[in-house]
Amino acid sequence: MTKVSTQSGFWWLNAIVIAIVVVAELIGLRRLAIGIGTVVFLPILYAFAIGIALNPHIFKKTASLLPPTAVKLAGTMITIAIMPFIARFGTTVGPQIDKIIEAGPALILQELGNLGTIAIAFPIAVFLLRMGREAVGATYSIDREPNLALIADKYGLNSPEGAGAMGVYATGTLIGTFVFAIMPPLVHSLGWFDFRALAMSCGVGSGSMLAACTGGLAAVIPEQTDLIVALAAASNILTYATGLYVGLFIALPLTDWLYRKARPNDPANAV
Repeated sequence: MTKVSTQSGFWWLNAIVIAIVVVAELIGLRRLAIGIGTVVFLPILYAFAIGIALNPHIFKKTASLLPPTAVKLAGTMITIAIMPFIARFGTTVGPQIDKIIEAGPALILQELGNLGTIAIAFPIAVFLLRMGREAVGATYSIDREPNLALIADKYGLNSPEGAGAMGVYATGTLIGTFVFAIMPPLVHSLGWFDFRALAMSCGVGSGSMLAACTGGLAAVIPEQTDLIVALAAASNILTYATGLYVGLFIALPLTDWLYRKARPNDPANAV
C-alpha cells in the first residue's frame, strides 16, 4: 500500500509541475513601468510563486497528494533539471569567445565581489540581528552548493555555521530567483552600468538565479542576448572554479576572524 501511495505521489508531482509550467507560460512575459525604470516579470517568477503557494506545508490539498518521499525527490530534481540548462549555456561561450576574452580582466576581478557579502551582511548579522556563529556560515558567501560543501567539510552542517549557511541557501533558493529576475533590467534602466557588467553579475553560481537574471536582462536588450548569455555562463563557470578557493582561503578565514574579534567571549569560538 505504501509503495502504491509513493508511486501515486510521484505521478501527482509530475502533473503538478507540468500544470505550473503551462500556467506560467500562458501568463507569459510582463513588463511593469515604475518611476526609475521597468521591471520585467518572467514565467519563471510565476512558476516559483505558484510552487510556493502549492507547498504541502501551506496548501493542505497538495499535502494529501504528495507524500514526503515525493517532496524530497522534488528538491533533488532541481539540481538534476538545471544541468541541461547549464550545459546549453556552456555551448554559447565558444561563439562569443573573442568578446569574452576582451572582458577577461573584468571577469577575473569580479570574483572579489565574493567578499561583498562580508562587508555588507556580516555587520548586520552580528550587530543588528545579534546572530551567533551562524553569522559566519551565513555571511561569508551567498551560500550556493560549493559554499555549502566547504562549510560541511570544515564545521559540519549540524553546526551553528552549518545552520547559518543552510538558512541563506534556502532563502536564496526561495527569494533569490525573484530578486535576480527583477534587478538586472531595473539597474540597467538607471544607466549606471554597462550591460556586459550586468551580464557578468548573473553568474553567481546558482542555476536558477542565472536563468532568471539572464532572462530578465535579455528581455530588455534582446539584440545582445547571445553575448549576455555567454558572459553570464563564463562568469558562472569562473565562480565555480575560483569562487571556492576565494571562500576557502580568504572569505571563510576572514569571516571567522572578524567574528572572533566582534565576539571574543563567545564560548563557541573555542570549538
